[in-house]
Amino acid sequence: MSRPVRSVAVIGAGMVGLATAFHLREHGVEVTVLDRTGVAAGSSWGNAGWLTPTFIAPLPEPAILRYGVRAVVSPRSAVYAPLAADPDLARFMAGFVRNSTHRRWEAGLRALLPLVHEALPAFEQLTARGVREPVRDADPLVAAFPRVGDAGGLIDELEHIARLGGSVSYELVSGAAARALAPVVGDSMQAGVLVHGQRFINPVTYVAALADAGRSRGISIVEGSSATALADDAAGVTVTATGAGGGRYDAVVVATGAWLGGLARAYGVRRVVQAGRGYSFSVAVADPQRVPVYLPTARVAMTPLGERMRIAGMMELRRPDRALDPRRIAAIVDAVRPQVTGLDLDDRADEWVGSRPVTADGLPLIGATRSERVFVAGGHGMWGITLGPVTGALLAEQIVTGRRPDLLRPFDPLR
Repeated sequence: MSRPVRSVAVIGAGMVGLATAFHLREHGVEVTVLDRTGVAAGSSWGNAGWLTPTFIAPLPEPAILRYGVRAVVSPRSAVYAPLAADPDLARFMAGFVRNSTHRRWEAGLRALLPLVHEALPAFEQLTARGVREPVRDADPLVAAFPRVGDAGGLIDELEHIARLGGSVSYELVSGAAARALAPVVGDSMQAGVLVHGQRFINPVTYVAALADAGRSRGISIVEGSSATALADDAAGVTVTATGAGGGRYDAVVVATGAWLGGLARAYGVRRVVQAGRGYSFSVAVADPQRVPVYLPTARVAMTPLGERMRIAGMMELRRPDRALDPRRIAAIVDAVRPQVTGLDLDDRADEWVGSRPVTADGLPLIGATRSERVFVAGGHGMWGITLGPVTGALLAEQIVTGRRPDLLRPFDPLR
């Protein structure tokens, strides 16, 4: 960019957008954040809140293909793509299948790992700069299995990630040892894998605290205002919005999650950003829980949030604006019920569906578009919470200096 960046509009007030805004403000930039609903109203709200660098890997993998078409079109499947006349979904699925090979999965993981290594330090940096919401240790995170042999798949994946340079520390234990750490693990579970070095947050309160820290530094956050168009010219970028916050800025960041393509496509971003909808709800817990629990055979994550547990799962490839499908909640309940104890799964609150932004190669889109004044940050899939702060720090650096950090090269939005 040939002239200094003094003002930026960030479109989207989730973790990625707010972290980018925060770091831009730390560079002295005047920042306005626009969101059509409000802070953390999208996929940042009801997700599991896990900060688990050990588990970050591209979503397209050979194991996904073993589901087969019949499973994927079943509303009770952990991965669900309802049959529909949707050209974007068809393009996404074709690309997803192409990328679900060992070679491409490994290439994607190698691209992600340098970014992953900076994920937890980026949270520490936000804490040091005044984000007043705890980041809790999940040491260990407990993965529980009905049979000892069921743990083999997770162990193989962890070993594979370690061989490629990931930071992995785990141990195989009995079901009783897993229950001693996480009392919600049911008596039917015969084995556990304890994964060390992970963390977790309450995503609702954390993202709200990040917004508050931004406001205290002078960031303007405009809720209830949708950006409907961007017009780029030599003088800057004009944002047209349904409410306040529109106007001319030196640069714009599009961080609208599963809706990213609506504004970014005109600037050369052709990759489909598909909504990979996740479901969650919370239930009361009989005994206080200290650590998160993963039920791999059910593909469900459980996070302690005070006196309740948030239960999250599913990957539903569907338009982001579709209503919650109660069959998906029922499928989670049925999968979890035989594996847990001390939870009243029939007394649910906060039933939620949110649209994770997923790309066909499993890698995010971070950086400049065809315009040197329009940037995007999205497509992180299930890892937007974990990778949001490091994404924001690196993208802010690129916007202000005009130089793309090496860590962002694999995530070129024009690739």
